[in-house]
Amino acid sequence: MLRGGGRGAAAVLRRAAAGGRAASGGGQGQDPGQGQGSGSARPQPLEPSLLRFLVCPLSKRPLRYEEATHELINEELGIAYPVIDGIPYMIPEAARTTRKKPPAEGSEQP
Repeated sequence: MLRGGGRGAAAVLRRAAAGGRAASGGGQGQDPGQGQGSGSARPQPLEPSLLRFLVCPLSKRPLRYEEATHELINEELGIAYPVIDGIPYMIPEAARTTRKKPPAEGSEQP
């Protein structure tokens, strides 16, 4: 499916995984579940080099990473996929709507 590009993506993922372990101290003295939903640990951002490989599963268009909210944004569809502990959850059901729906025609009463 990815052919030649798959090897590059795999290398980026391996580097991101190795970097994540190094940043957390190799897991020594830490509870493996710590940092997930605790609020005290700072969320791990997405590896920037992954953006060139990631596209929206619905539109197949590139995504923009919003570091403030840790989300991958598809502005065309108005949806945002969460990035949790540096891992993008690009399941359409996990995405949230980023813009309000326009009011339906005829719903406005004068």
